[in-house]
Amino acid sequence: MRIGELARRTGVSTRALRYYEEQDLLVSERSDSGQRHYAEAAVDRINLIRELYAAGLSSKTIAALTPCVIDGRATPELLDRLTVERDQIDRHIADLTHTRDRLDSVIAGASVNLRTGVSCRQDTPG
Repeated sequence: MRIGELARRTGVSTRALRYYEEQDLLVSERSDSGQRHYAEAAVDRINLIRELYAAGLSSKTIAALTPCVIDGRATPELLDRLTVERDQIDRHIADLTHTRDRLDSVIAGASVNLRTGVSCRQDTPG
């Protein structure tokens, strides 16, 4: 498929697809006229790249982590690296969960304040 079709099917701009190629995250073949052509598997690859970006990984890290997606080969080093990245994501999730819980507490205090007039600051003497 051509770059425009891949962009439509994945919701990624053609500019982003060219960037992915520059970063060795995506591979295309060129026609005699120089047009990019992508295999059907590129759709899944783009979705994986977007998920990894959304998880906070850099393009350099993604390129290092995804060779088995391209050629089907994994190494013990790759598995270790994938595990490290997954553990970092788990820590990030835990941090976000803690932050959300604190925000829930602030919301609860503000709700009580609106209903009762009691201060929503926990350090203020009642």
